[in-house]
Amino acid sequence: MTTGASPPTVRAPITDRLLKLKEIFTSKYGCEPSFYARAPGRVNLIGEHIDYCGYAVLPMAIEQDILAAVKPTDFDVVHLSNTNPSYLDFSVSFENIQIDKTKPLWHNYFLCGLKGIQDHFHLTSLTGMNCLLDGSIPPSSGLSSSSALVCCAGLVTLTANGMTLSKVELAETCARCERYIGTEGGGMDQSISFLAEEGTAKLIEFSPLRATDVRLPAGAVFVIANSCVEMNKAATAHFNIRVVECRLATKILAKSKGLAWRDLMKLGDLQEKLGVTLEDMLAVVDEVLHPEPYTREEVCEFLGISLDELRATVLSQNTQEVSTFKLYQRAKHVYSEAARVLDFKKVCDEAPANALQLLGDLMNQSHLSCKDMYECSCPQLDQLVDICLKSGAVGSRLTGAGWGGCTVSMVPVQKLDHFLSSVQDSFYNTDDQRSLLKEKSLFATKPGCGAMVILEENKM
Repeated sequence: MTTGASPPTVRAPITDRLLKLKEIFTSKYGCEPSFYARAPGRVNLIGEHIDYCGYAVLPMAIEQDILAAVKPTDFDVVHLSNTNPSYLDFSVSFENIQIDKTKPLWHNYFLCGLKGIQDHFHLTSLTGMNCLLDGSIPPSSGLSSSSALVCCAGLVTLTANGMTLSKVELAETCARCERYIGTEGGGMDQSISFLAEEGTAKLIEFSPLRATDVRLPAGAVFVIANSCVEMNKAATAHFNIRVVECRLATKILAKSKGLAWRDLMKLGDLQEKLGVTLEDMLAVVDEVLHPEPYTREEVCEFLGISLDELRATVLSQNTQEVSTFKLYQRAKHVYSEAARVLDFKKVCDEAPANALQLLGDLMNQSHLSCKDMYECSCPQLDQLVDICLKSGAVGSRLTGAGWGGCTVSMVPVQKLDHFLSSVQDSFYNTDDQRSLLKEKSLFATKPGCGAMVILEENKM
């Protein structure tokens, strides 16, 4: 089990990437950075859209990350710049931190992490800093680039101000503060960014937050493939609509069972209150909810509340005008996906002879549920999953929020070379734009380490 240790501070020789970052930083700010911080992206192997419902997920950190070079200053200002010239410089004084939910620009994610630390410690002021960011996670790809930026910013702010938090406290703080940008996420991305350990995936559970090692089976590798369809979950209402639909399903199911439904917001909490199994919950969904979409008026009538109360207590800022909700489909996905996560871990723990086939089947079932019940896929993702399976994967599914982004596939080691060349030929080389991006869009990955502070080895 993960301990309450803080993210590590390591002394390391300066790599080519750090040296390049240092040179750009020195050229821009006229001084050398005092320290570096990194936070990894992640790939979720199984357990999509269920963390915010209170259920365990099964991600691993990837090698791609957000890296920051930092110099604390005596001024009450944070200066942000990025090695990617399309991300413009930004400066703000601590007296005027405002996070714009209408435009999820890159610096707003950094400000979420900064403000999260400020709010956690109830600080009226913070140490100023010059900060240069570099990212190797493809943006809006479902590999958690935005959450990694929030986590990196939280770790940077914590370090610059000489404070400490445990990995768990940092993960919970960064999960809360990312909501400043308007996304009602559940905490998986931030948790694995801090709690990851090299060589192992993690079962991440919530309330309380904890992480358990999951040893992945020998004989297979996980391959990420980017559909090259970008989807920023803070830029549309897709994500928050699903969160709201799960809340409404919770309340209607709770009221139908005579529970105090106003206090319940998560499908996982409802199961706990009823004291039944996930299989039982699927039967309850079939018994109570109808497959046809629910109108706002129908929801209000069933719950005995006004539309104003619905808007004030359940709907989020960007879902105020949504008129219909698919409650049956969303609840069916959540309860079945929660069961698949537990089945996946059980297979990994027991390692039967047919483990790869069993895990592949669970991944395939997960994608179908995401596609048909949660409706968070897109044509390009479905095409890519199909190509991956035909190219030798035993399991393939969308990963991340969906509506674009990446797939993750489990591929037998002996088929890896054929798989990579087949997917390149069938998906990337058939489209000029995708062909230009294929070098960074298709790669095998292994479980990486979590967030850390890096000091130059030869510096005191």
